[in-house]
Amino acid sequence: MTSSTETGGITGTPDKDYNLIWYVEACLNNALRLETYIQDAEREKDTEVVDLFRKAQADSRKGAELGKQLLRTRLDG
Repeated sequence: MTSSTETGGITGTPDKDYNLIWYVEACLNNALRLETYIQDAEREKDTEVVDLFRKAQADSRKGAELGKQLLRTRLDG
């Protein structure tokens, strides 16, 4: 969804902050979802898929942490 106007008046949160909050949530949700996928692949003993999903999960966690750090600095300031 793209918009040429700021929608913060509707949400009470400027778009740039809302987008960052959304990003952190998406990364965290992805990390959780990937845990299920990892367990599925482990049950099937598919180590290639397990490795892929673990790497993706680590990337999602890293993205969430980076986003949370940025949020802290912006929302505290």
